[in-house]
Amino acid sequence: MKAKLVIPLMRIFDEAKARAFYVDWLGFSVDWEHRFEENAPLYMQVSHPAGITLHLSEHHGDCTPGNKVFVEFEGLTEYHQQLMAKNYRYNRPGLQQAFWDALTMEVIDPFGNKILFSEAGG
Repeated sequence: MKAKLVIPLMRIFDEAKARAFYVDWLGFSVDWEHRFEENAPLYMQVSHPAGITLHLSEHHGDCTPGNKVFVEFEGLTEYHQQLMAKNYRYNRPGLQQAFWDALTMEVIDPFGNKILFSEAGG
């Protein structure tokens, strides 16, 4: 047996806030979007050039807000500098040394979901 791909699902409540956080600030791209009809909740896939794929859903029952995703990452100091240069008003993460010999940065989206970036040996 072998898993081919794991895609975390994050609950969102506001499309504009989700796009501001994931696309404008973190640098993800929208791969595709789906709605069952014009006024239905949004379900979309976003991906980051570093190899991260997430599903974001406004659908009640898909998942619970407050998830946390752990991402092994390379180039975290550079990525942190890029984020800080954007001066996003709602999140100013720091870099921290973790007990597992890694440099880490945690970001929290507007819906309480967390992404913990971790660079081994950092």
